Amino acid sequence: MLAHQQRVVDEKAELDVKLAKLKDFIAGRLCKSLSVDEQDRLNRQQDIMRAYSDVLEERIKAFDGEVR
Repeated sequence: MLAHQQRVVDEKAELDVKLAKLKDFIAGRLCKSLSVDEQDRLNRQQDIMRAYSDVLEERIKAFDGEVR
C-alpha cells in the first residue's frame, strides 16, 4: 500500500472511532437532556460523518484499480 493510501485508511479508522463515540453519546441520557436544536445538530453531524466515512470506504476499495 502506498503512503497516501495508508493515510486514507488511517483517516477512516480514526473517523470511525469518533463516529462510534458520537453514536453512543447520542443514544445516552445526557444527549436527551440537551436542547432539541443541539440534538438536531449532533444528529446532522453524525449523518455527515457517516457519509464522509462512506466516501473514504469507496476510495479505499478503488485502490485496487490504481496504478502503483
